[in-house]
Amino acid sequence: MRIDLRWMHATWMEVAFARGLEVDHSVVENRKPESPGGAVAYRLWAAVGLLFLAVAYPVFVLGLAIRFYSHRIDRITAGLGFAGVALLSVVVWGLFTAATYISPIAFEGFVAVAVAGVVATIAAVLALFFTNSGGRPTTVALGYPLAVTAFFLPPVVASLYSPTLASIVFPSSTSLAIWLLNNVLNFAGIAAFIRASFELQGLAYVGMWFGLAVPVGWVLGGLVTLVDSVRESGPSNPVDDGGSRLY
Repeated sequence: MRIDLRWMHATWMEVAFARGLEVDHSVVENRKPESPGGAVAYRLWAAVGLLFLAVAYPVFVLGLAIRFYSHRIDRITAGLGFAGVALLSVVVWGLFTAATYISPIAFEGFVAVAVAGVVATIAAVLALFFTNSGGRPTTVALGYPLAVTAFFLPPVVASLYSPTLASIVFPSSTSLAIWLLNNVLNFAGIAAFIRASFELQGLAYVGMWFGLAVPVGWVLGGLVTLVDSVRESGPSNPVDDGGSRLY
């Protein structure tokens, strides 16, 4: 934590007070102001940086946790390969689809589960493809949203036909939708249009989470990118946790 905070604060200081290189190529940690006014500005900028880190570092720690689990997922998918990931998804969703077919639910439910299985399988394979073949921008822009889709879609669709899951997923989804409409989307009439045009029930929950997968994936990818930028650029990195291709 001390190494991370020191480097993040030094990077913050460099935004307004550029650091130089000494003869031995070591970075000058602090730029010494040459005037009283410069000294005041330097200390004020440093204080603002401390306030910024008080907010940013908890987000950074969250990014560390996401990076840790994405690395574990990446190891599993890398071991399975494209065919293995596709086969595993087909088997899991095939069993679930077969269960809905022989159950007394409506035929529309069977079709919904089958379509969700196809979408989740394609999303999982494409997420692995963009993670392996693309760079960081491609992984964040496409890989993470597709991976989130593959993870979010199964429990939401299953909740349509499982009272146990429905009691957890649907109330939480409704609360999240209300918060988003009242805060994030409450401008330019967007929230009013959504409320007038859509009713959150049944397959609308699936559509909601499918739509949220893109911004959620971008946020997760952005957090991991923040962690990587600090850990890869820091002056000291005594611990190497192996990194992650899903970043």
